[in-house]
Amino acid sequence: MKTKMQFLLFGALMTSGVMLSSCEKDDTNDTPKTNTITDVVLANPDFTTLKAALVKTGLDKTLMEPGTFTVFAPTNAAFTALFTQLNVSGIADLSSDALTPILLYHVLGTKAVSTSLQSGYVSTLSMGKGDKKVSLKVTVASGVKLNGTVNVTQADIMASNGVVHVIDKVLLPPTIADIAVFDGSFTTLVSALVANNLVETLSNTAGTFTVFAPTNAAFTAFGTLPTNLKPVLLYHVLGKVVYSDQIATGYVGTLSNYMDNPISLYIDKTTGGKLNGSVNVTAADIVGTNGVIHVIDKVLVPPTVVDLAIANPSLSTLVDAVVKAELAATLSGAGPFTVFAPTNAAFTSLFTSLNVTGIANLTAVQLSPILLTHVVSGNVRSSALTTGSVTTLGGTIQVAVGDGVTINGSTKVVLADIQGSNGVVHVIDKVLLPPAR
Repeated sequence: MKTKMQFLLFGALMTSGVMLSSCEKDDTNDTPKTNTITDVVLANPDFTTLKAALVKTGLDKTLMEPGTFTVFAPTNAAFTALFTQLNVSGIADLSSDALTPILLYHVLGTKAVSTSLQSGYVSTLSMGKGDKKVSLKVTVASGVKLNGTVNVTQADIMASNGVVHVIDKVLLPPTIADIAVFDGSFTTLVSALVANNLVETLSNTAGTFTVFAPTNAAFTAFGTLPTNLKPVLLYHVLGKVVYSDQIATGYVGTLSNYMDNPISLYIDKTTGGKLNGSVNVTAADIVGTNGVIHVIDKVLVPPTVVDLAIANPSLSTLVDAVVKAELAATLSGAGPFTVFAPTNAAFTSLFTSLNVTGIANLTAVQLSPILLTHVVSGNVRSSALTTGSVTTLGGTIQVAVGDGVTINGSTKVVLADIQGSNGVVHVIDKVLLPPAR
């Protein structure tokens, strides 16, 4: 009897042991808890609206993946303020397509804890024009502030795949006009844009713009601005997006016009992106949703035909000749003028043929008729040139239009339609001599 009782007790203990072992095994087989950024959001009751937005766009899965992310996480109150601003009732009223770029604008592709943040622009995961990422302005002077008005209220919530910083407003991907407004370096530019009704133009989300933006210091150094400022402002804007890695040495047309033609801006990439010979790009590629801003250290002014020649180093001998012949003031006047501009190499060939070393060996009296032979009255673009005789200020030349433009049988137009504020320049490869008298 004792043996039987011992056997039953032993069996009960074994069964209990198996059950206990089984329970312990089940516990150890539970999916390990994770601490991704998505988990951080899900665990915080102040992020329920952010959670709903992430789930609706599928970005909750992205932020669960291995990687290094920084998320500036808006609170529920921040989203409520956004809904009021947009006149919607909640996430349900916003499509996934509308939400995705907004949410991605809160995410960096690197881990940036608060101590590593520096004042300046960083690239978010929200895409702008040309597959470039929209910029976010960070200021760390007294606490961390984003785009001038958004505060980080709690920093450095660590996750296994990055870090979360809590913010008090929802960030909206900015246009280039928005960037100019919240960047304190451009207050004078913004005031000028407002006064000339150009903010709406540069806020057009369907637009494609490149803005060369002068700083406040640049405007101060310029001094008294022209009365008619709109052409000056538009001269800082291209109607297409050109990032720093797409810039090449040469001319681009701006939104400033002369006789319905875009006025040209000269970019010299060989000197680090200098504009019109003397204006420096000090910061490049601040990306908005509708274009890009490059910061410059001087105010650009629409150039005369003389200014165009001064800005181009390959026309420096022509500039010296115009100055010596005392024609600079004339060609800087109202115009319009069409100038066939010989290159430095063209003048070198002339000096060889005349057996002189340079401009210093020619008098103003000798230079004047030569230079005037290169000037036609009117703003004559290449499309308006026709084969035949053309009267210049120094006599008649023969123009032939075919496979390019040829003058006097052998001089070729190598670059056409450089538009100024008082005329147009066509670059030629030989110096034209006045007709024999």
